[in-house]
Parts: sequence; C-alpha cells; structure tokens
Amino acid sequence: MKVLQVNCVYNKGSTGKITYDLHKGMLEVGIESVVCYGRGINTKELAVYKTCPEWYSKMNNALSRLTGIMYGGCFFSTKKLISVIICEKPDVVCLQCINGYFVNIYELITFLKKNRIPTVIVLHAEFMYTANCAHAYDCEKWKNGCGHCLRYHKETNSILFDNTALSWKKMKNAFSGSEDNMVIVSVSPWLKNRAEQSPMLLHHEHRVVFNGIDTDVFKPTIKAELIKKYKVKNKKIVLHVTARFSDQNKGGKYVLQIAEKLGNGYVVLLVGNGLPLQEKVPENVICVGAISDPIELASYYSLSDVTVITSKRETFSMVCAESLCCDTPIVGFYAGAPEQISHPDYSAFSKYGDVDDLLSNVIYWANRKKDGKCAKASKSMYDRTVMINHYIQIFEELYERGEK
Repeated sequence: MKVLQVNCVYNKGSTGKITYDLHKGMLEVGIESVVCYGRGINTKELAVYKTCPEWYSKMNNALSRLTGIMYGGCFFSTKKLISVIICEKPDVVCLQCINGYFVNIYELITFLKKNRIPTVIVLHAEFMYTANCAHAYDCEKWKNGCGHCLRYHKETNSILFDNTALSWKKMKNAFSGSEDNMVIVSVSPWLKNRAEQSPMLLHHEHRVVFNGIDTDVFKPTIKAELIKKYKVKNKKIVLHVTARFSDQNKGGKYVLQIAEKLGNGYVVLLVGNGLPLQEKVPENVICVGAISDPIELASYYSLSDVTVITSKRETFSMVCAESLCCDTPIVGFYAGAPEQISHPDYSAFSKYGDVDDLLSNVIYWANRKKDGKCAKASKSMYDRTVMINHYIQIFEELYERGEK
C-alpha cells in the first residue's frame, strides 16, 4: 500500500509535525509513504515534494484579496501537485491542512473524485466545510450557503468583494459525488459533530482521531535551573502557552485579569509570540517569549502547577495534550473541543468569559499535589503511536475497499 499525504507545511507547526510523524510511522511498518507540501523550506528527503514556490504562494494570497476566493487560483502549483499524484499512483491520498495558498482545493478534490482515488480528509479546522472561515463561532450560515457575511473582510482578507456564497458553492460542487470514496476524519468529537451537519459532508463517512504528540518528549521533566532563573521557589506557577497572545480568539486578556486577582503568591508564565510589553502586565507575570524546542517547552509545562487556556474556539488543543502528558492539569473556558479531548479527571472548564469561575478552578488545581497519575493516564490518550495506528487502520480499510 502507498499513501500520499498533502499538507501546507512539513515537520513544522502542529499539522506539519503530524504529517511528519505519520510519514515516518508508516515507513517504519513497511508502508510506502509520500508527502507533498506547499509552504516552508525545501527538503532533500526522499519521497517528500515541495509543490509551490514561496513567491507563487504570496502572489496567490494577494490575488485572493482581490477576488475574495481563498481556496482557488494556484494554477501551476496545483498542476504540479496533481502531476506528483499521477506519477506516484498512491493507493490512498490523505489531505491534512491544505489552506495556505498553495493549492486549488476545489480542483484537487474534483480530481481525486473523478479518478476515484480513495481519500481521507483530516479536519484540523472548519474551513473545509464552511468553505471560508477557519472558525465559524456562533454563525451558522455555513449550513445553508453563506453570503452576506458580516466578517468577510477579516475571515477571507477580501478587500472588495463578499464572495463567501460563491466559495461555498464551489466547495459543495467539489465534494458532491465523492461520498463513496472518501472518509472524513475530525480531530475531536466536537468537530465531527459540526462536520456531520454540513451539506457538503452530510453523507460521508466520519471518524475521530485525536492528534498525537511525542510522549518521550512531553513527560514530567522539571529543570531546577528554571526555578532558580525565575525565582519561583515556594510559589504556585500558572502557565499560558499560545501561538499568538494578541490573537483575540486566544483570549490573552483573561490571563492578565486572572494574574491580577491571584496576587504575589502566584507567578504566571506567558509562552508564545506577540506577548504584551513587560511594563503593561501585572508584577506576577513573566513573559517568556516563544519556545521552539519541544524539550524546553515540556520543562515549562512540568514546572507549572496548572496550565490555563482561554481560547474562544479550538478544534483540538495541542496545549491540553502536551500539558497533561507533563502531569500538569488544564483549566480553561468551554471552547468546543478542549473540554471533550482533555482527560476529565485532570481538567476543569468554565463558561466563556466567566473569569471568577476560571479563577476558582486555577486556585483549586494549582494547589493539588502532582503524583504522576495525570501523565500516566494521558499518555495512552495522546501518544503519537496511537494516532499513527488509527490512521493506518483507516488507510488499510480504504485500500481494501478499492481492491474489491
């Protein structure tokens, strides 16, 4: 069996690492594996193809701002990707996160459908069934066609036109007739429930596979030098890890509100990009900055007594998985997936925006003694080997159907 994955990036970011882990995991068990990706640096790995130059991706990004169609265009890079698929002749194609202005999604789905190539589509966000936004939040126009979008400037980056209805129609046409040869995998039960309500994916087969992490890295690994560096001995440590603190969806303002209420007996560590200036945060807040080394990040999770997530919407939450595997409990707001994918014995969630209840949960969990049970229970849920085996099982099922 040969499996070809397509993702925006390779071995970079959460979906790029998942693509990499799947690729290596399949090779280890004798499955032929090929990867195509569109963004980032070129790699010299065998059977890994970069199908889109950076300048071309940026050009298509700029064009989409004029047309209001984010997932079209990309004529030459889509042609190159399809030529790789034709040349490699995979038994199964797995589409991971394919936004990023490197492929015409409508044309790719249509090609796979017409050529009856067994396909797995992994939903890491909502754009494959909203046809526009990555997070629909409380809007339900994606259920009947979009259009007249109040947020089209922000969600599609369109300068002039609201073409959300046209994008929706193009995506629906692409998926129409693909039901027999396509499996939709969501990374959380919450996302699966949403996808099943979509007119585009209503009659498809749906599965759930949790994202996996390297539990040989994300495990209890306290480093004494961090305690000395930040002078946090005998203090309770609250951690907030985010891709970008300034992103409104991530709710960074709530973390600062909690810090003010906690006082000097607690230290709040902020890890990520776009952190506020040190002089604009409470005295008990330390801005660590972005951490690219997963081993170092694991040491911050392990150092902390509790990790706080304040997102308005998440389709999974790698922070939840990583923190729990490092034996550190999670508290946050109800945000869709986190409350479903977190281990229920080591997490607590509050109504979005209810800072007082969130604060109570922070204090409760920060003062519970760690005993290693959280990490042990979480490893069986989030270990990347579990994820790889689930995907291989799905690929094999699709392959066997094709053989028949």
